Amino acid sequence: MDREGPLSGVRIVDVSTSYAGPTATMYLGDMGADVVKVERPVTGDDTRLWGPPFLGGESAWFLSANRNKRSVCLDFSKKEGLQALMRLLEEADVFVENLNPSKLKRLGLDPDTLCARFPRLVYCALSGFGLDGPDRDRPGYDLIAQAGSGLMSVTGERGGTPQRVSTALSDVVAGMVAAFAVAAALVRQRLTGEGELVDVSLLDADLALMAPRIASFLAGEPEPRPSGGTDSVLAVYQPFDTADRPVVVAVGNDEMWRRFCEALGLKRLGTDPELATNAGRRERRGEILEVISDRLLEEPAEYWVKLLGEAAVPCQTVRFLSEVVEDPQVEARRAITETPHPRAGTVRVVGSPWRLWTDGAPELRPAPILGADTVEVLEEAGYAAEEVSELLRGGAAWASTTRTS
Repeated sequence: MDREGPLSGVRIVDVSTSYAGPTATMYLGDMGADVVKVERPVTGDDTRLWGPPFLGGESAWFLSANRNKRSVCLDFSKKEGLQALMRLLEEADVFVENLNPSKLKRLGLDPDTLCARFPRLVYCALSGFGLDGPDRDRPGYDLIAQAGSGLMSVTGERGGTPQRVSTALSDVVAGMVAAFAVAAALVRQRLTGEGELVDVSLLDADLALMAPRIASFLAGEPEPRPSGGTDSVLAVYQPFDTADRPVVVAVGNDEMWRRFCEALGLKRLGTDPELATNAGRRERRGEILEVISDRLLEEPAEYWVKLLGEAAVPCQTVRFLSEVVEDPQVEARRAITETPHPRAGTVRVVGSPWRLWTDGAPELRPAPILGADTVEVLEEAGYAAEEVSELLRGGAAWASTTRTS
């Protein structure tokens, strides 16, 4: 399978489901790797059933995390299905899983067994809490990780109930971390022929997001609570209401503070020596926020975005998704991509969050139809046509009659 990209020639066998693992392998596929997504017969990845919305019967969630892959359906409960997976792993560079540890052990797919059998394999295990520690066997979901990492404890309205960041944050970040770690392990694999065990958890990913807040707490800051985003280490770094809709303002340094005050016509604050540093502004945070809030209510959001932009002070309206997907900068970056799908039609999803200028835009193939590539991949693994037919007849493998592309 000829693909352009820095990971062209890399074969990944992915048995993960839901969102973190598929996100990791999607990004590796975007980099040119050949990703073989191994799924359960008939039902497939859990996210194929996450909806509505569905596009031509395909889940929008599934479509958003599974482009640039081929789908193979194998039944591991059957000896022949498990043997077929092992055949695929013989030629694989990377194995990605997020399965229950006891199930992995029973199938002989646990890290110790597979890494001993395939010593050059990069084995990537994604889980809620990691491969060691007292919580290693607990199931993990995005909501659990956001709660357990402290992320929810600082999110929400001031004095209100802690809130989840309303997207699959833990899964997406863990997937990015896993893709980064796998790519790094592949460099060493190429140099030494040695494999690696990559251990990524949703909890660790969210702790990384919380690093500055945890560092501040460990350095003596009071334990934070939900505050509506007003308790940053920077004294003016938060949302404000305007005459028509909210904006956010990010005053990142002392010179910017002076420009900000001048633009707002608040010269008294800008020249006050006690407010010249961030430490001083934090000391009088409540006072200055009251004055700034009253001023920003006098004009609509676009007025302030233009005015503060001219003063080189970061300011942005809080946009709705209907505005985000039509934003000229988003369009210029081709951050929302379109791929044709035989069932879903033209699918619009978020593309890769990087640009490789030497390779241009990465090739984007739609998320696969369940079992669309079973026959092709098994034949590539050395199965004769009659052997593939036998696997299909016996239920160890399953194939769709519709091809993705």
